[in-house]
Amino acid sequence: MDSLLYIRLIGYTAGTLLQLFWMVVILGYRRQRNFERVFFFLCLALFFFYSGSLLALNSQIYYHQPPVALNQFAIAIISTGLCLLPALLLHLHLEYAETRGLLKDKRWKLAVLFLFYAACLHVAVHRIPLLLQDPQFNFLVPGSSLGEGFAIVLAVALAWCGGWERRFATAAPDKPQLYFHWTLLGFFVATFLAVDGLHLGPFHMQARTAETLATAFSLLPSLPFSVLIYLVYRHNFLQIGRQKNLLYAISATFLALLYLSLVRRVGTWLEPLLPPEASASILLFVLVIFIEPLQRVLGRRLEETAHQEMDRVQRLTAEIQQEARQGNLRGLVRFVEERVKQVFELAAVNLALVDQGKAELRPSLRTPEERAASAALSDRVFPLRQGHQLMAVLRAEPHGAALSGETRAALEFLCEQLPGALDLCRLIEEKLRLERELAERERLALVGQMAASISHNLKNPLGSMKTILQVQLENPELPDSMRAETKMVLEEVGRLSAKLNQLLQFSPPAVRGGSAIGSCDARVALEEVAGVLSHEAERRGVKMQIKASGQGDRVAASAEAVNDIVSNLVVNALEATPRGGHLIVSASLHDGACVISVEDDGQGIPAALREKILQPFFTTKPQGTGLGLAIVARRVAEFGGRLDWVSPANNGQGTRFCVTLPLEEAKK
Repeated sequence: MDSLLYIRLIGYTAGTLLQLFWMVVILGYRRQRNFERVFFFLCLALFFFYSGSLLALNSQIYYHQPPVALNQFAIAIISTGLCLLPALLLHLHLEYAETRGLLKDKRWKLAVLFLFYAACLHVAVHRIPLLLQDPQFNFLVPGSSLGEGFAIVLAVALAWCGGWERRFATAAPDKPQLYFHWTLLGFFVATFLAVDGLHLGPFHMQARTAETLATAFSLLPSLPFSVLIYLVYRHNFLQIGRQKNLLYAISATFLALLYLSLVRRVGTWLEPLLPPEASASILLFVLVIFIEPLQRVLGRRLEETAHQEMDRVQRLTAEIQQEARQGNLRGLVRFVEERVKQVFELAAVNLALVDQGKAELRPSLRTPEERAASAALSDRVFPLRQGHQLMAVLRAEPHGAALSGETRAALEFLCEQLPGALDLCRLIEEKLRLERELAERERLALVGQMAASISHNLKNPLGSMKTILQVQLENPELPDSMRAETKMVLEEVGRLSAKLNQLLQFSPPAVRGGSAIGSCDARVALEEVAGVLSHEAERRGVKMQIKASGQGDRVAASAEAVNDIVSNLVVNALEATPRGGHLIVSASLHDGACVISVEDDGQGIPAALREKILQPFFTTKPQGTGLGLAIVARRVAEFGGRLDWVSPANNGQGTRFCVTLPLEEAKK
C-alpha cells in the first residue's frame, strides 16, 4: 500500500475525530453566543469532508468495485461540507471580530454573508446532483469536481480570512493569542496558495506532485484545531479553559476510540502472521503497563490543580477580609461579586443577603418539589451558612452550561470563609454607625443648649416688642405712615418668633427605635393643616388639593407629630411650587400602614443636593433655617415610620414625599 494512502488514512481518521471532538465540546459547553454556533457548523462541515473522504478511502481498500450507493453517499457529504466551508469560514471570522469590537457595521456584515452563502448555495444546488451521477469523482481533490466557481469563492474567503487574522494579531491582548493569529495567517496563506495551485493555476503539475500537494492540503485544517486545544487548555482561549473536566472526559473518550481504531487497523495488517483476535488482545494488554504511570501523572496533576485553586481562594479571602474592615456591607457585596467573577472567570456573580429573621434552615420541612428545585439549582447556587442560619446565597453563572469540578469545589470552600467576613463587616458597620450617631447626638445636644440660651435671651424681649407694637396699632391717633411701618416691624417680629419656635422644636433629644407613644386620626390632622395653610396657598396662587381616604383609622403617632410632619412638608412644597401650580396632600392605607403623601409640581430637587436635604441647617433659601425636613425625618423616626421621596415625580419635574406611619392596631 502506498505511503500517501497510509498518511491520508491516518489523517482522515484524526481529522474526523478532531472535528467530532470540537462539536462535542461546544455542545457540552453550550454557550449562547453566535460565535460558538458558527464554530459548531464549521466543525460539522469539516467533519462531513473528513468522514466522507475516510468512507470513500476505506471502500477503495476493501472493495474491488465500491458500491454505487456508498460512493454517492460519500460524494454527497463531502460536497456538502466543502460547499459550506467558504461561507462558514468567513462567518466565523466576522463573528469573532464582532466579539472583539472590531466590527461596527452589522448591515455590511449581513450583506457580505448573504453574498457568500448565496454563492455556496448556488454551487451546491447546481453541482451536487451532477456529481452524484459522475463515476469519475475525484476523491483525492474533491474541490476540482465542484468547478472553478467554487475554487474562486474559496480563494476569496481564504484571502479575506487572512486579512482578518492580521487584524486579530495586531489587536491581540496577550502573546499566546498573538502567536495563534499569526500562525492562522500563515495557514490561510498556505491554503490560498494550495487552492491556487490545485484549482486555478495555469501550469500543469505531475501526478505525484499533485497527489502530495492534495494530501497535504486536505490534512492542513487539522493543525489549527489541534493548536486551539492547547490554547484552550493552557490559556483559557475562548473562555473554555475552566471546563477542564469536559476537555479531559472528551479527550479520554476520543483517545480510546483512536486506540481501538489503531488496534483494528494493526490487526488487519498482521492478519497474515497472527489472527486478528490475538493481535487485538496483545495491544489491549499492553495498556496495563501504562496504568500506574498514568495514575501517578493524573494524581500529581489533580493535586497541583487543587493547590492552585486553594491558593487562589486564600488570596481572594484575604482581599475580602481587607475590604470587610472598611465597614461598608453594600460595598463588600459588590466587591465580592466583582472579584469572584474575575478570579473564577465567570459570566456573572450575584451575592444576595438573607433576612436573618427568616434564615433558619429546616431541611426536614421541605416539600419534595422544593428539594427537587434545590437540587436543580445546586450546581450554580452556593449557600453561606453560619450554624443553622442562612446568611446569604452566592449564585455563579458560568460562560457555558455548567461549572467545572475544580471551580465548584473552590467556590464551596470560599463560601465557608465568607460568613466570617460578612459578620466582621456588619460589626464594623454597626460600630461606625453608633459612633456617627453618638457624634450627631452630641452635636444636637449642643444645638439644644444653644436653642435654650437663645430662647432665654430673645423670647422675652421679642414678646415685649410684639405687645408694644400691637398696643401702638390699636392707638387711633397713630399716623397712617407709622401704622404701615409698625405692621411691617410686627410681621418681622412674628417671623423671628416662628424661626425661634422651629429651632426650639428641633432642640429636644430624639426618641430612638420608634418608642414614642401617641395616636391620632390622620385624616383629621391633614384637614387641620390644610385649614391653617390654605390661606398661604391662595396668597401664593397655588391650588392645594386634599385627598384623605378612610375614616377613623388611627395612626400610632401623636397629633402634634403628624401636624409637625405635614405642615413642614406642605410649607416646603408651597415654597417650591410656582404661581398657578398644584399641590396634592393625600393619606391612604397600604399594607397595614398609613401613607401620607405631599406632591408638588415645582422644579424638583437638583441631583447635587439630594443627599443633603435631610441634614439639619442645610438650606438653599435666603431666609430658611434648614430644619424643616430634618424635623420631619426626626418625628417620623420617633414613631417608627419611614420617610421616602422621589424627585422628579412626574414628567421630569415635581417632588413627592411619602411618610409611612404604622397604624395603632398594627403597632400593638
